Amino acid sequence: MALCRNLEKEQGYLFVFLQLFDGIMEQDKSEQSLKRELKSRHITMIAIGGIIGPGLLVGSGTALTQAGPAGALIAFAATGVIVFFIMQSLGEISTAIPVSGAFTDFAGRFCDPALSFAVGWIYWYLWITVLANEYNAISVVIMYWTQVIPQWAWIVLWWFLFLGLSLVGVVVYGEIEFWLSLIKILAIFAYFILAILIDVGVIGGTYIGTQYWRNPGSFADGINGVAKVFVIASTLYAGVETVGVTAGECENPRKAVPRAIKQVFWRIVIFYLGTITFIGLLIPYNSPYLLSAQSKTAASPLTISLQAAGIHVAAHIINGLIVLSVVSAGISSIYVTSRTICYLGKTGRAPKFLAITNKRGVPYMSILFCNLFASICFINQGSGGIGAAYTYLINLSGVSTFIVWTVITLTHIQFRRGLEANEINTNELPFRALWYPYGAYFGFLANIFLILFQGYTSFYPKFDLTSFIVSYSLIPIFFILFFGYKFWKKTQWIPASQMDIWSDRRTLDKDEIKPEKQTIWSLLKAILI
Repeated sequence: MALCRNLEKEQGYLFVFLQLFDGIMEQDKSEQSLKRELKSRHITMIAIGGIIGPGLLVGSGTALTQAGPAGALIAFAATGVIVFFIMQSLGEISTAIPVSGAFTDFAGRFCDPALSFAVGWIYWYLWITVLANEYNAISVVIMYWTQVIPQWAWIVLWWFLFLGLSLVGVVVYGEIEFWLSLIKILAIFAYFILAILIDVGVIGGTYIGTQYWRNPGSFADGINGVAKVFVIASTLYAGVETVGVTAGECENPRKAVPRAIKQVFWRIVIFYLGTITFIGLLIPYNSPYLLSAQSKTAASPLTISLQAAGIHVAAHIINGLIVLSVVSAGISSIYVTSRTICYLGKTGRAPKFLAITNKRGVPYMSILFCNLFASICFINQGSGGIGAAYTYLINLSGVSTFIVWTVITLTHIQFRRGLEANEINTNELPFRALWYPYGAYFGFLANIFLILFQGYTSFYPKFDLTSFIVSYSLIPIFFILFFGYKFWKKTQWIPASQMDIWSDRRTLDKDEIKPEKQTIWSLLKAILI
């Protein structure tokens, strides 16, 4: 009898537990799909928030050290030109066909289903490694304030917190990302103002001007330094393409996506170039503080410049900003990687259960699946070869950004070929890429160059086999995925006349379809509007 009572009691606990998670686990039988509830402001901030993180706050210091202020600016500006044309290509297709699969879907529509399979899994792995890095990053920066709780415990805590925030629904996620990103943007602009005051001597009492451009100089290692930072800059820009992923859950993509495309590009360029400019004015590229810091906070050039001016609480301020950045970037990583694998599951290119959504349109199986894989971050807690294995797993994804960008521009070129073959006038498009076809082909060839060039340091000053494998091994993996799926499913490269141009696109009222011609003036307005 006692055993029966215990079983009944445990069953009661189980029933309560299941009731609490009913909203997560109950599927909507009528429509298992993502909900289109993101607003324009959400989409813009998601794209910005997903890219402004520790890479900007810390990685900008690495760029300054390797190339000097002028060299870093040249590298970031040149990379920005490439990103501009990628965003134009993505904006044209995503606005015309706002589906949840984004460029993964486009690759299957306009090129080959095998290309969709390969780029989808490569993109999924990219964001899994980003997410794993965010877990390690936030545990490290939190421990700046206290060492009482071990790092693995912080990772567990944030693992469940990120998971919970990702399961609440796309509207709540959009609001969280909007406000976190807004705080980050305001904080960066506040730093710009402080940097100006420090440079002219209002704060700190010493006029700095451009003395560090003269001594130690504008370039740290000549053209070689610029080449190194060129790869760093390209990696730090990764994430701008996420605006295409959000189009499938947007209320009005015809208006929101074009605006987000323009705003995100210009504002990110301002943030990155602005940060590089100001830290280059306030810190010499050979500063020992940039090279000897033991933590992310101490290594941040923002911290170094503010502390040098006598703002002694700078480390705490920047540490808090890094925490917000990692939280924002982490949630965005779960969003992007889960939506990518959800689409692959929906199309049979991943297990079908990953496409399951609950009644709120949340792909909870994909979210849980991705967060479980991000647990590779715990490998970093091991010593010796175990910790090194984690580094290799993370660095393997370095080339994936350029593979994805190459596919985006390729699908755009194919999309235009399909329109021409089906005699569809491009004037009917709600958003047209500027300077097509030159911009699209430039973006395609530039990314091919980046794929080959990103492992540059493995050859110079001498050949490094380990670095070479880490830099280039994902390229043959991509082709194995592509040709493996092609052989398995017997897929064919899709002729232009047979392309599926319009299926699954959102049907809108005529007053919503207002073709927008891209002009230099419309792009300049996007900086301020």
